[in-house]
Amino acid sequence: MAIDINKVYKAVLVVLEQEKRGVLTPNEFNKIATQAQQEIFTQYFDDLNQLLGMPQTSLAYADRMALLDEKISIFKKNENVVLTNNVATPTESVQELGSVIYNSPTLGALGREAQRIQQYELFTTNQSPLTAPTPFYPVYIYEGNKITLHPDNLTGNNTTDKVIQLNYLYFPADPKWGFYVDTELGHYVYNELDSQDFEIHKSDQPLLIDKILGYAGVMTKDQFVMSLANGKEQQINANDQK
Repeated sequence: MAIDINKVYKAVLVVLEQEKRGVLTPNEFNKIATQAQQEIFTQYFDDLNQLLGMPQTSLAYADRMALLDEKISIFKKNENVVLTNNVATPTESVQELGSVIYNSPTLGALGREAQRIQQYELFTTNQSPLTAPTPFYPVYIYEGNKITLHPDNLTGNNTTDKVIQLNYLYFPADPKWGFYVDTELGHYVYNELDSQDFEIHKSDQPLLIDKILGYAGVMTKDQFVMSLANGKEQQINANDQK
């Protein structure tokens, strides 16, 4: 599913050459590529928020929500983390925590999803018999990259009682077009072993190239149309306020 960074860089260089915009060095390209990928990745979630409030089609290939979920699912992962005194420390790959699943064969609590609460809510939560956490209805606090589960007697003596499953999103790795310099010709030569492809969905390759070209100073037809549309929208909003 990854987008080949070498193909993207070559496509960008071809357009820049046609537009007589000079050469985009690998280091400049890598910085722009990182920014472009991050913008597209962030846009996934903005688009998701908008689609949640819109009616969806039943046609599989026209289902925008399904396509968006496919794009986001690339970054969905899960991992098991060991509890020590009811505290677990996720690895650095955990960026957006989704759910915490607690399993205790000893206590008979299997596949229990812990509810997230804030630190200030813990006291009042424990005070009521209706809301007090139990092994069947555990809660957790996520602060300072540490997950603290409650109640305090949550973990038993069994090793499996001290492991929780985390479902989360990780952020795409920064793309990198690795290279070495040809000592005879002075050209940049692609080094696949020192490179990192784009991790966003393959269908976003045209948008990715378009964004990189925009940062490189080339306005494509799509960017021109978008610029006109934004200008027209601003004009309409200004007229409505008069």
